[in-house]
Amino acid sequence: MSHPSARIAIAFHSGYGHTAKQAEAVAAGALSVGATAELVALDELTDDVWATLAAADAIVFGAPTYMGSPSAVFKAFAEASSKVWGDDLGWRDKIAAGFTNSKAMSGDKLNSLVDFAVFAAQHGMIWVGLDIYPGWSDSTASIEDLNRLGSWLGAMAQSDADLSAEKAPPATDLRTAHALGVRVATVTQRHLRGALAA
Repeated sequence: MSHPSARIAIAFHSGYGHTAKQAEAVAAGALSVGATAELVALDELTDDVWATLAAADAIVFGAPTYMGSPSAVFKAFAEASSKVWGDDLGWRDKIAAGFTNSKAMSGDKLNSLVDFAVFAAQHGMIWVGLDIYPGWSDSTASIEDLNRLGSWLGAMAQSDADLSAEKAPPATDLRTAHALGVRVATVTQRHLRGALAA
């Protein structure tokens, strides 16, 4: 019995291009395990944006962390999604995940990931985090380790303020975003198989 390919939408805002690099890495991770992946920029909330999200089996939310929380563009999207919420929880049981970027190592990025997770919960979605031990966490570890920023709720990246999106975030953070894409696609595929069997 053949199973449909998991459809992953990466719904993101990127102020200067750095978070877009993360979004592309998440998409590449999903594609690498046979899912389909679509980048959905949230700068303009068109009918196509809402249709793509409605058709997706999973939505990965992404935005830069500005002043300790997701960007205003992402927040506007979240508030506008109340129409989906009001339509019998239109995203109910979709898989959800998230990623964020800031210039500081911490930058209170965890707060943005918590925002994404609560947002997903309000829509009745099923949250998926990272399943990677923290990197760069002992004396023999390297800045090149996966999950070097030690986050499990979602993928974090750090971009030096004086570097363009061509040079930041570093490759290790993009590999971590790729790993999140792999995990989301894998879990979504299992979820779809379970739904078909039920």
